[in-house]
Amino acid sequence: MIPTITAFEESPDRGRGLARDMRVRWALEEVGQPYDVRLLSFADMKQPEHLALHPFGQIPTYQDGDLALFETGSIILHVAERRAGLLPPDANGRARAITWMFCALNTVEPPIVEREAASYAERDKPWHEDRLPVMEERIRGRLGALSSRLGTADWLDGSFSAGDLLMVSVLLRSRSSGILDEFPALSAYVARGEARPAYERAFAAQLAVFTGLPAPD
Repeated sequence: MIPTITAFEESPDRGRGLARDMRVRWALEEVGQPYDVRLLSFADMKQPEHLALHPFGQIPTYQDGDLALFETGSIILHVAERRAGLLPPDANGRARAITWMFCALNTVEPPIVEREAASYAERDKPWHEDRLPVMEERIRGRLGALSSRLGTADWLDGSFSAGDLLMVSVLLRSRSSGILDEFPALSAYVARGEARPAYERAFAAQLAVFTGLPAPD
């Protein structure tokens, strides 16, 4: 069967490739897995049908036969374990790639998302200007350590893996703040991810939802 994922009918990222269905699209493109997409409005996401798939009423979800998954990291790990292309063949390499997946979602992404959310929800609050530098220093601390570890390598641990896919996706969220530009090695790393044909196909497919134009073949 062809799996089905869910995505925003009208994405708040306005076609910039930041919505989390982009990560799943990219993973599916990397392994050559065809997929269908069911678009949802914000109202649809709170209906019982969708809440049965995602108890928190978010996207993406993944359905393949009797299997229904939510949480981007879980979906991508499932895809990577079922088809070649996103995890190394040796056990130790696979374990390291999975570690980088957890690192992207649990260590690097939280301070980036915290700053992003504060810029929307707290911009007019009297404490925002004082809190902003603190949040940004947390991000710089994470990115500095990551940049040191990456060094001059193309990818985090040998060949491109699901760990890189998630890390690049997370780092893209820091681009609008300008902080990513402070780390040339990471900027180049993200650019390498964006240049992958699978990323380009996934981005075009997600952008087509926003523009209303068909995605290129």
